[in-house]
Amino acid sequence: MKYENAKEVLPKDVIKLIQKYTDGSYLYIPVKSENIKAWGEESGAKRSLKKRNIEIFNKYNEGLSIKELSHQYYLTEHSIRRIIRQEKRKVSA
Repeated sequence: MKYENAKEVLPKDVIKLIQKYTDGSYLYIPVKSENIKAWGEESGAKRSLKKRNIEIFNKYNEGLSIKELSHQYYLTEHSIRRIIRQEKRKVSA
């Protein structure tokens, strides 16, 4: 989120109207609902984790143990099992 000077962005009449309600304070203007992106879409993190999870699932199917995958991906064995379960559901669906 970045701060912008209202004088540079808004018309004078809009600024005066806002000043009726709050004068000289910071005001947060939320993103329009149609512009809201899900977590990780902007940075690519979601896509990256999806790719990693598929890799984990494929390596598990190739014979790597949960313990080996845990060390390779720096995740707990519990997390590896959860990822494998989730990926199995996707394949079964």
